[in-house]
Amino acid sequence: MQIILTQDVENLGKAGELVSVRPGYGRNYLVPRGFAVSATVRNKNRLDHEKTLIERKVAKERASATELATRINGMTLQFERIVGEDEKLFGSVSNRDIADQLKRAGIEIDHRTIALDQTVKALGKYEVPVKLAAGVIATLKFWVVGKDK
Repeated sequence: MQIILTQDVENLGKAGELVSVRPGYGRNYLVPRGFAVSATVRNKNRLDHEKTLIERKVAKERASATELATRINGMTLQFERIVGEDEKLFGSVSNRDIADQLKRAGIEIDHRTIALDQTVKALGKYEVPVKLAAGVIATLKFWVVGKDK
């Protein structure tokens, strides 16, 4: 029996896949519990239509993410922090600080997409990857400079 999975089923497949199963397993377990639907012509056509819609959506997301990555790659941010003796920073630069400064520059992204391992606590130039939608990764450059008390 052929069925179309509506949810991910362990050891069988992912949602949207067309799989063959034993008739009893399909009729008595998968279909009644909502894990699958019968692979009729109508359901196959609906699956094909949904796949094309998803592909279009992913293509749009990838295009906008690529455009955003181009903007981010061309940017260099600067953070001023108070510096004490031995050029030690009072405070640090976190991914939230970076996201806030990007927001002021007109780019709104979630701070969790900025892959900063730990907060920056030293002066210098840094590069950090920014994970955008559809697997697009941008590299953001920023400086941490000191200012007097």
